Amino acid sequence: MDYLIGKKVGMTRIFDDLGGDYPVSIIEAGPCEVVQVKSVENDGYAAVQLGFGDKSDKHVSKPEKGHFAKAKVSPRKYLKEFPVESVKEVSIGETVESSILEIGDLVTVSGVSKGKGFAGHMKRHGFSGGRKSHGKNSVMRKAGAVGAGSDPSRIWPGTRMAGRMGNDTTSVKNLEVVRVDKEKNLVFVKGAVPGSANSVLYIAKQ
Repeated sequence: MDYLIGKKVGMTRIFDDLGGDYPVSIIEAGPCEVVQVKSVENDGYAAVQLGFGDKSDKHVSKPEKGHFAKAKVSPRKYLKEFPVESVKEVSIGETVESSILEIGDLVTVSGVSKGKGFAGHMKRHGFSGGRKSHGKNSVMRKAGAVGAGSDPSRIWPGTRMAGRMGNDTTSVKNLEVVRVDKEKNLVFVKGAVPGSANSVLYIAKQ
């Protein structure tokens, strides 16, 4: 298995042997359980569904109870399906932990970025604004023209304007694993990962 579901703990810094320091993100990766296995013969594609986090029985619906009972695993709060090349070596109920990662591995971490609310075009897209001299007045933080004259007499779809910023599903690639605490299922990766503390992350080994 090259996939894990985890939770962002926070950020800190680590010192190397030469005294240099660099920022790292701490992820509580796993333990995850294989809840469902999909094969090419039965489903048309090969994939593995992992479950992470305990879920109270009172919050589990009847269809979910049957789904977890069939896999003989306790209810999980988060479920995610990952594509795999082959499911021959994967069994339902199998536990996947942070031990699949080693120091030096490169991973892709996906999650939902922090929501910043409604933001203007300068903060959202990095516009520089209008000039602050030579008779300019009240245009310093304006977006400028957004239309295209009489033809096509409308705003093009995708025009960069003010709007909701953040809260998007995003991925950060090529993050290096610099430390693995297998007893506590903690993974330290160099750099930043999406989301705030306690947000759910999906880790894919490259």
